Amino acid sequence: MRIFLVCQQSLKNHLVPAYQFWEDYFKKGIEEAGHEWVEAQNVDWAEGLVYLDKKALNKWRDRTWSLTLSAIKKEHRKKPINLFMSYLFPKQVEPTALKEIQKLGIPCVNFFCDNIREFTKIPEVFYNFNLHWVPEFKAIKMYQKAKQNYVYAPMPVWIPPEQRTWDHPEHYGVSFIGSRDIQREALLAQVLNLGISLEIRGAAWNKAETLSSTVIKPEKTIYKTLVNQVNFLTKNGINAWYAKATYKRQRRIPDDYFKDAVKPKPDPQEYVKIIQQSCITLGINRYPSYQYPFSKPDTYSRMRDIEAPMMGACYLTEWTEGLEHLYELGEEIETYRTAEEMVDKIHKLEAEPERRKKMRFQAQKRVFSQHTVGQTVDKIINKLGLKI
Repeated sequence: MRIFLVCQQSLKNHLVPAYQFWEDYFKKGIEEAGHEWVEAQNVDWAEGLVYLDKKALNKWRDRTWSLTLSAIKKEHRKKPINLFMSYLFPKQVEPTALKEIQKLGIPCVNFFCDNIREFTKIPEVFYNFNLHWVPEFKAIKMYQKAKQNYVYAPMPVWIPPEQRTWDHPEHYGVSFIGSRDIQREALLAQVLNLGISLEIRGAAWNKAETLSSTVIKPEKTIYKTLVNQVNFLTKNGINAWYAKATYKRQRRIPDDYFKDAVKPKPDPQEYVKIIQQSCITLGINRYPSYQYPFSKPDTYSRMRDIEAPMMGACYLTEWTEGLEHLYELGEEIETYRTAEEMVDKIHKLEAEPERRKKMRFQAQKRVFSQHTVGQTVDKIINKLGLKI
């Protein structure tokens, strides 16, 4: 199968949330499955995430899609392209270009990993795709309501063969790797307060001033405050307004509270070792959102839920809908719903080294037998009825 791939490829580094790994995961996963990928040369897809100005964004979109269409037509003449596969945000999509691709007989499928976090309903511009790769179980209802064609499949993760081991020595303790936000800090502070020793690595754990955008900045005038409040109510509704108030009431936890737990941010090699060689690797699936009260955060399954088991971790993650479709909970991975339950599960796992070892093996076996990029490509082929 020949796939034209658009997955946030870039020509330089951009000041947007981490995106570079997606290119590697998509390309290597497709190659390993025995398929071929092609792409447009000299196109910077991640650049489209940078623009806030509508005029600049339109100029980027026109230029980028023009180059992409030319590349697709050239490659399609050389050897037929069977599928256009992308990871695009709504503002990056150009519907007229997708129609041109579809006229060539090439179906278009889009992966998007933040449906739950970004949307309350599917953006209309997404309706232009033939199929959607949906990794969050909770997002399925959105696509069903919009009457969109979809496949439910895990996040696309690929790791090198030499990292696919499970019988690891345990050189680290209970580890969490991830950037700091108001929900993560509150949860981990509770766990520390309950007497658990943690090893925390990631951005901003020592720099409170650089935390999540949920930190509320004071407005300069009463008038501006009122205008912002009215705009927020109009866009998000009264429930979100009340939820936002619960965030404003939260006191941020000082850096000093975490100083004994925070470790240096790992480089790529250390990252793999910590995931694999921790006694327990933690996942946190909650996230800050004004759509939910601070005390009752929403959750969805994140990329770590595939990546950590793929690396052979002993994995304890926050329960969310859909995990039961990915793993045998309690046997392959463990889950928690509260800080108290996390502490209880940590104590139990720490006391059972053979169980930890068994979980590493079973979770890794599951992920490589059912949750690889290649298996998702097969689902897409079947769903679209493609004949390769």
